[in-house]
Amino acid sequence: MADKALKVLFVSAEVAPFSSVGGLSQVSYFLPRTLAKTGVDIRIFTPKYGTINESKFPVRMEIEGLRIPTGEIENSDHPTDLVANVKTFREKKMGFPPVYFLENQEYFEKRANVYGYSDDHIRFGLLSRGALEFIRSQNFIPDLVHLNDWHTAYFANYFQDYCSDDPILKKTAILLSVHNLFQGNFDFEHAKDLDFDDGKGKLASLYSERFLKQNALKRGVMRADVVNTVSETYASEIILDEYGKGLHNLFKEVRGKVFGVLNGLDYKDFNPQTDKLIRRNYNYRNLNLRSENKADLQKQFNLTIDPAIPILCFWGRMDTQKGIDLIMDTAVFILDEMNIQLVVMGQPGEDRYRQFFTELEKNYPGQVGTHLMSDFALPHRIVSGADMLLMPSKYEPGGIVAVEALRYGCIPIVRSTGGLADIVINFDPAKNIGNGFTFKKYTRENFLVAIVRALETYKNSVTWNRIVKRAMQADFSWNKSAQSYLDLYNRAIEFRREKLQPNPPMAFKQTVS
Repeated sequence: MADKALKVLFVSAEVAPFSSVGGLSQVSYFLPRTLAKTGVDIRIFTPKYGTINESKFPVRMEIEGLRIPTGEIENSDHPTDLVANVKTFREKKMGFPPVYFLENQEYFEKRANVYGYSDDHIRFGLLSRGALEFIRSQNFIPDLVHLNDWHTAYFANYFQDYCSDDPILKKTAILLSVHNLFQGNFDFEHAKDLDFDDGKGKLASLYSERFLKQNALKRGVMRADVVNTVSETYASEIILDEYGKGLHNLFKEVRGKVFGVLNGLDYKDFNPQTDKLIRRNYNYRNLNLRSENKADLQKQFNLTIDPAIPILCFWGRMDTQKGIDLIMDTAVFILDEMNIQLVVMGQPGEDRYRQFFTELEKNYPGQVGTHLMSDFALPHRIVSGADMLLMPSKYEPGGIVAVEALRYGCIPIVRSTGGLADIVINFDPAKNIGNGFTFKKYTRENFLVAIVRALETYKNSVTWNRIVKRAMQADFSWNKSAQSYLDLYNRAIEFRREKLQPNPPMAFKQTVS
């Protein structure tokens, strides 16, 4: 690939700033942009939702009237084709690669949200098949198609069904990134035997009940040349029943092509030295300035203003996965027995979380502060002023919040699982290594031990500042992540070439039909 630019089509259900629900949109923004700077000819393919503002993001017609087969036969109750347009957004000033929007009134334009509809399987089946038809109708033939999560994993099946004999397209490799193991609207993990999908064969019509019960993620994993999760540890965990969401045996079978790559952090937006959202800028060389942010945080959350009191914080999605129940189990004890303050910010997934933390703030005035709703700017202020982050996750594919905390010198106390195991190195005073505090067993006792270790270490300012400096100097940039993805792209292309040999090695033989 040295003599020409690597061509990649990046397919995603959400891409910031056009559509943004979760972390996938951020990956879909930063990763292609970073790869483009390295010389990769990468282009993005995503739905054109009705919320996308064309006056802010001007687009032009690329393909008008692209016909996308639905799999229906003639004279059925549903159309054999859906008609869509492909529009392009190009803005070099933003440093953004070309974005192709798939426009369809019924399934994208008229929807207020990105996800959450009973026909999401049809919508994202349309996106996947639309990406394939786009490639077949264009001069842009990618060396690799980068898929993301179940929404686009249908593409791998369609590609095998309709491009296996194409002398040109069959050379295109496929990488599937698994950001989480959500598998769509149907409960595949607890499906009855009658509804079991073995993952083999062609996809059914978009409108059939059978299509709903065909597991896109499973089929994508089976057919992709390379699969990656968003951390190396999570890649090794998903072969276990505890983490695999019903796909653990499949991941065990294909583990030779499954890798882990940590997501990066945008060092321009998340930079304590230039961040305009915090009271006082600082870096690891002038940590004394950080105390102003701590005082500002204490004032904002009506806490007792005292630089000596350590502030523990939690921010993010409040649900069982994030270990919020473990925080609730330990909160009263540490507030009663230890001289600490607690700041909690996030959207409660259940009303019991809201009730608990509202009551906790009421019972511990000056010691507990909460903000129980989403906020864009507040996490910057919290992480620049708090001393420790609580993240006792049950499972954690990536763990980008811990990376944000490290960047600002807020030391993570985490359960060593998934991405957190790759990000946070347990402090070892004998070896003078580590950027945080970890525990393994998901129990109140183990979590408390980690908290106590951190608080005892905090009392020694010299030792603590060394940990903070190590944390702030760690490299979790998108440049590093992009290089890892580039390596996987080349690996996937090589795997594809091996498969196309007349007598491919056993490891590369096609296992699905």
